[in-house]
Amino acid sequence: MTIAWPDLPIEVAFPDLSRWAAGNTGTPYVWRFASGTPGPHALVQALTHGNEVCGGIALDELLASGFRPARGTLTAVFANIDAYARWDPASPFKSRCVDEDFNRVWTDAVLSGPRDSADLARARALRPFYDACEYLLDLHSMTDPCPPLALAGRRAKGVALARGLGVPRDIVVDAGHATGTRLRDYAFFDDPDDPRAALLVECGQHWEKSAVDVARQSTLRFLKHLGVADDDYVVPRLDRSELPPQRIVEITHAVTIHSDRFEFAMPVAGLVAIPRAGTLLAHDGDAEVRTPYDNCLPIMPTRRPKKGETAVRLGRYVGG
Repeated sequence: MTIAWPDLPIEVAFPDLSRWAAGNTGTPYVWRFASGTPGPHALVQALTHGNEVCGGIALDELLASGFRPARGTLTAVFANIDAYARWDPASPFKSRCVDEDFNRVWTDAVLSGPRDSADLARARALRPFYDACEYLLDLHSMTDPCPPLALAGRRAKGVALARGLGVPRDIVVDAGHATGTRLRDYAFFDDPDDPRAALLVECGQHWEKSAVDVARQSTLRFLKHLGVADDDYVVPRLDRSELPPQRIVEITHAVTIHSDRFEFAMPVAGLVAIPRAGTLLAHDGDAEVRTPYDNCLPIMPTRRPKKGETAVRLGRYVGG
C-alpha cells in the first residue's frame, strides 16, 4: 500500500539572515554575549537542518531585539547555513543538508576522522562552541504535522531540562538513530554523571506558523529557566496561557529500514495511537513491521523512506 502524503503549505517566509553572517566569534553566523555576571553558558541553535526555518526565525528575532544576557553567557548559532542557502520552495525538502545529515555526525570518531563533507566541515567548525556551553537548546521541526515534541535523550537530566521549560507537552525519551549520533546526544550531553544537558525541540511541521510560535516560546522559557534572561525581557513576550501537564513518551523501538521496498501499510501520524498490538504497520521488503503493544504511539514517521534510515519510532506514555 502506498500512502498518499498531503501537500503541505508554506505558511512562513524564510528570512534573509545575512546580517548575522559576520558573527562576533571569528566563526560565521555564531554570536556570543557574556553578561559579566556569574551564570550558566546557554547555547541556542537554529538551522541544524536547512529547511527547518522556525528556529531561524526565532533566533533572528532574538538577536534583532538586542537581547543581552542578564547573567551568564549566551551563544547563538545558525548551524547549517549553507543548507539554508539552498532553500527552494519548489523543492522544499532538498535543503535539509548539503552532502549529509549535520545531525548524525556527533561522535569523536566521525568528527576527528578522515571523512569530509560540507556539513561535516561546519560541524567541526562549530564543535568548540558546543564544548564550551553548559546547556543547549536545538530548535528543529518535522516533515509532517504533529504536536510539538521535546526530545530529551535517555538521561534524567534531559527530562529535567524539558520540565524546566514546561513546553512542549510531550517529552520523548529516546536513544536517537541507528544512522548516526545527534548533537543532542554528543559526548557529555549523554553522560549521566556530567551536569551539562541538551534538549532538542521539534516545534511542529516545518513551514506552519505555529511552529515559529513554539520556537519562540521554547527559547524564551529556556533562557528564563536558566536565569540567562530576566523577567523584564521575557514576561512581555511570553505566552501566558496555562500550560498543560507534560507527559513522558518512552521510545521502545526505532524501526530502521532494511530494504529498498519499505512501505507503510496504513496511514501513520505522529502521536496518533494505534490501538491494537500486532497491527500491521509497514512492509520492509518481505518482512512485516507490526505494533509491539496496545496504544502504540508512532513518532515522526518518515515521508521519504530510505534504506538504513529510521522509518518511525514507536513509543508509549509512561508515568503518571
